[in-house]
Amino acid sequence: MNGARGDAGVRTAGALVLALPKGRVMEESLAALRAAGLRLEPRGAGRALSYDAGDALVIEMRNADVPTYVELGVADAGVVGKDVLMEAGSRLAEPVDLGLAACRLSLIRPRGATTMVERVATKYPRLTAAYLGRIGSGAEVVKLTGNVELACLTGLADAVVDVVQTGGTLRDNDLEEVDVIAHSTARFVVNRASLKLRSDRLRPLIEALRRQPGAR
Repeated sequence: MNGARGDAGVRTAGALVLALPKGRVMEESLAALRAAGLRLEPRGAGRALSYDAGDALVIEMRNADVPTYVELGVADAGVVGKDVLMEAGSRLAEPVDLGLAACRLSLIRPRGATTMVERVATKYPRLTAAYLGRIGSGAEVVKLTGNVELACLTGLADAVVDVVQTGGTLRDNDLEEVDVIAHSTARFVVNRASLKLRSDRLRPLIEALRRQPGAR
């Protein structure tokens, strides 16, 4: 499948279909795309999850769902964190590192903890298991979907693996990073079939995004 269906059930004529994550990253992504030359109007009143923005049909979703929508061709392209791509084992084309939403994926423990790590809670079970294997740990991995720091605070786990940006939440809860597993920034990802079939739209956009400050 390599076509998207909007609210009216059809692809907006001539427009790209973009899968963008909710929240601040979406606003930053829209700003980057506009600076790269796309005419993208703000969403009107209401809470539609997809809307015709002009040069693109924008679909708003959870960060973790972006790779699936792009890989299956529902969207031509999207913006998603590298941490999500690594966890998903994605094979999407990643032509641009936008340099947005910089964070790190870290092993986190209560401050000063020295006991053996026997259980680790995380939203990233695949990456966590691979990391534990690299350091020779046999700790159990428990997948959570909410605030994983609670696992340390309640005794559910000896450590957690989660993304850290400023570290404020850790300081407020007497937690600390003990190892950085990976660094992450937002990537512009493209469906491989769309990259061929819609190269006249996507390749100029990719080049324009690469020229923006902080991108590479």
